[in-house]
Amino acid sequence: MNKFSGYRCSLCGRQYPVGEVQYTCPRDGGNLDVLLDYAAIQRAIDPNQIRASQEASLWRYLPLLPVDDPGGLQTPLRAAGWTPVFSPPLLRSESGLRSLWIKDESRNPTASFKDRASAVVVGRAAEIKADIVVTASTGNAGAALAGMAAAVGQKAVIFAPKTAPPAKVAQLLVFGAKVLLVDGNYDQAFDLSLQAANEFGWYCRNTGYNPFTLEGKKTAAFEIWETVISNRSFDRPLAIFVSVGDGNIISGLHKGFKDLQAL
Repeated sequence: MNKFSGYRCSLCGRQYPVGEVQYTCPRDGGNLDVLLDYAAIQRAIDPNQIRASQEASLWRYLPLLPVDDPGGLQTPLRAAGWTPVFSPPLLRSESGLRSLWIKDESRNPTASFKDRASAVVVGRAAEIKADIVVTASTGNAGAALAGMAAAVGQKAVIFAPKTAPPAKVAQLLVFGAKVLLVDGNYDQAFDLSLQAANEFGWYCRNTGYNPFTLEGKKTAAFEIWETVISNRSFDRPLAIFVSVGDGNIISGLHKGFKDLQAL
């Protein structure tokens, strides 16, 4: 089933076919949303098939992702996602809330939700036969890419500021990534990573730049729907609170719920 049908700019709304663009809108620089063929997905997949899946990772939602299965069985690549949800009674009582759930994303292989994005980006890199995946990071995004790439033998290059925590840099090196320390801040590392991607043809994973990062993070919305929403009735809207850096995780969750609504 060919699920991936193109892109749409989040600013101007212009649509692009697969292959014409890769990262951002060439007209206004807007972030691109990945477009799925919802009709084809609806014909091929029943929601109960997903609910019955024994896959305990984000890859249980493969029918709703714009990438093919990247393989990597019994590796951390297949351990990203499907994190537990807790409903702590004491915290719920202290907060004065009738219902409260906490989704523990620290259970991901490199201990952050950024594993979701990196797993899907690595899957996309395999499809387009990218030799090297590059990103800029102060720690977590780089660790996620390095870990997911190592799981399937994908080469990864990380641009990191010299001020990045040594323990974070060590984690990148342990996973086998090539680390380039930048005498500057994160923004300068980001710009250098884009320049390297353009000049050397590397595939860029940068958050807020590569639209496939949202496709990984949207799987958290699918999990919230499956574990919290679908088997309960609510008399008011469910509120989701999420910590953010550049906002990619909020955009990803929003994309996941948009996909579910469209389906």
